[in-house]
Amino acid sequence: MPNSKKDTAYQLTVSGFLITLLGAVFFSTKAIFVKLAFKETGVDAITLLSLRMLFSLPFYLVAAWLGGQKEAIKPLTKKDWFYVCLLGIFGYHLSSLFDFIGLQYVSAGLERLILFLYPTFSVLINTYFFKTKLNRTQIMALVLTYLGIGIAYFGELKIDNSNPEFYFGSMMIFLCAVTYSFYLVGTGRMVAKVGATRYTAYAMLSATAGIFLQFLLTRKLSSVPLTPTLFWYALVLALVATVLPSFMMSNGMKKIGSNNVSIITSIGPVSTIIQAHFFLGESILPTQVFGTILVIIGVLLIGWQSKNALPTPA
Repeated sequence: MPNSKKDTAYQLTVSGFLITLLGAVFFSTKAIFVKLAFKETGVDAITLLSLRMLFSLPFYLVAAWLGGQKEAIKPLTKKDWFYVCLLGIFGYHLSSLFDFIGLQYVSAGLERLILFLYPTFSVLINTYFFKTKLNRTQIMALVLTYLGIGIAYFGELKIDNSNPEFYFGSMMIFLCAVTYSFYLVGTGRMVAKVGATRYTAYAMLSATAGIFLQFLLTRKLSSVPLTPTLFWYALVLALVATVLPSFMMSNGMKKIGSNNVSIITSIGPVSTIIQAHFFLGESILPTQVFGTILVIIGVLLIGWQSKNALPTPA
């Protein structure tokens, strides 16, 4: 894969921090909408995922055209196309599929906690394969965020482990975290060369093509329960939980690097747990509260560093 600036060369900016944080919150709504769609429509994972990408498709087609006009100063090589498509299909298609399947068997809060193991995998991939180094702030933030996630996870485990499909669902979410970590690392290295808008659009179009192909091979169009409720859930999933955050995260990686993005997005479990309590009726345990506090401290630590890295705009 093409080399790019090491993450330690990226300056943390306030705008990069805020874009990444907001993108993570938008992404965290996905589990809520998916659980509600499963409950209220009875749709299966592959069908819901396909509808999500169907409604996202027009936006990525427009973004691909605009990105090509604006950022195509240097045409993509065959190798560039290969990596973009590979990351889209392997990183986003598979991770989304594993995630949607897992959400059928575990709570939204637990899904987000398991999923957010991916920053650890991303940092390890960057460190092992690309020889990047972590600074003290990143290490401290990682320790705090993952300690918090671990504490909250074991509290959630006491509630959900009576479900016979609990461990299968957990394994699916774990696989989602692994595949998404490769997508995140690859994105951090391809964005600088391809351009944030163009990369995101092409990678998501590749993932969409893979998802559509899987649907056509395993489902029939006549089996899709096209109700108004399902229509609106798919549309909201496409806009709020897919299109907007995908572009925001890519731009965040372009500004501050994938290691910092990995740490900042640890706010996701906090956001999901709170939303799951109010919209899904999931319990908030004392261990979740304590773990959440640690995660917030870790995220604010990164925010503090970004504030002091460059002057705050007037």
